[in-house]
Amino acid sequence: MHYLNISFSHKNSTMEVREKLSYKDEFAKKGCLSKLNTGETINESILISTCNRMEVFCSCIDITAATKHIFEMLAARSGISIDELEGRADIFDDSSAIHHLFSVASSLDSMVIGETQIAGQLKDAFRFSYDNGFSGQKLARAMHHAFKCAAKVRNATDISSKPVSIASVAVSKLKSVLDSVEGKKALVIGVGEMSEITAKHLLSSGADVYIMNRTKERASKLAQECGAKSLDISELPKAVNEFEILFTATSASEPIITDEIIKPCDFDRYWFDMALPRDINYHKGERINLYVIDDLKNIVDENISSREDSARKAHNIIGRSTVEFFEWLNTLNIEPMIKEIYQKAFEAAKLETQRVLKKGYIPKEYEAQINKMSEQVLKRFLHEMTSKMRNVSEESKADLLTSALQFLVQKDNTDMPDEYKCEHALNIIEGK
Repeated sequence: MHYLNISFSHKNSTMEVREKLSYKDEFAKKGCLSKLNTGETINESILISTCNRMEVFCSCIDITAATKHIFEMLAARSGISIDELEGRADIFDDSSAIHHLFSVASSLDSMVIGETQIAGQLKDAFRFSYDNGFSGQKLARAMHHAFKCAAKVRNATDISSKPVSIASVAVSKLKSVLDSVEGKKALVIGVGEMSEITAKHLLSSGADVYIMNRTKERASKLAQECGAKSLDISELPKAVNEFEILFTATSASEPIITDEIIKPCDFDRYWFDMALPRDINYHKGERINLYVIDDLKNIVDENISSREDSARKAHNIIGRSTVEFFEWLNTLNIEPMIKEIYQKAFEAAKLETQRVLKKGYIPKEYEAQINKMSEQVLKRFLHEMTSKMRNVSEESKADLLTSALQFLVQKDNTDMPDEYKCEHALNIIEGK
């Protein structure tokens, strides 16, 4: 079994490419995961699709074949050639795939280092995959340890001491181009986590905030929780030409603001499109200052610079956690085999006891004592051997040992890890 991660992110792909690769709704995500798992080499998969990244994380039996299958599937859906996809993607396998997963979970791979949204996005991605039968024990183990690693990073560094997000960076950008936002009318379209964070930052800065969503009830609920006002989505054509400040972060598959509803205004407008695919698509120069996710890079770079020391500590933790994960994984192979060796030895001892009793070499009344003595002899003989087996499972030769033992006890290599009962999936689903 191998781990494989194919990643398209803000580091290697433009927004246009990420838009074509994004999966916005559950129907599309379910279709993607179904196609992934129908490949002969992929047995479990998770799809991570956010504004800054689209990643496929899977377990497979053949890395080369699985990689080919993933690129063919993505090319067919996005219309992007396989050559371009291969040229852009970061491909991680086995230890590098786990290291990358841990980095993502710890927000070290995010555009905004230390942002707090990615952990929830990862949990949601795993929960969706698990609930729909596309992932199980193998990926649950990796995800469980990813969140353990992220917790270590948070506890050992101050990388998340001042929580930030794309939304908070966008509001900071707004403040840098306006003298003040106090008293200004601001429209927030969408009711997701990004919109909620935006609304709260704007309100704390004194803005007059209105929230709009295609579902009126959800807009009213968020507005009430934040202390803002709500607007019906039918008022969008009017609102875009009245509000000076606009933030949008919806899950719409097509732009909701286009040339058709934009009219000239005698004031400057500041629009922030935080959605992917983008919510705004216009071609008129109507005194509109439009900022999209990738335009926030300068503030992001300052964020990275201010957290370099914490980032270095975090990378060290991630490196150690990766090693520890594979050491732990190897013990899952060792323990069932040790158990089977003892079982086979005791079965042999029992058969031999029955043979000598049948031959009359030892009286029948001594059967229990003979059995006990035989098992003690075997335990003493096997103790040193099995102790060395457990110790070597933490060393680089573990794979050679487990392969040899699997051959000796006639266990299929791909089935061995599944002999270990794993409760990690349940823990993640229940939010533990």
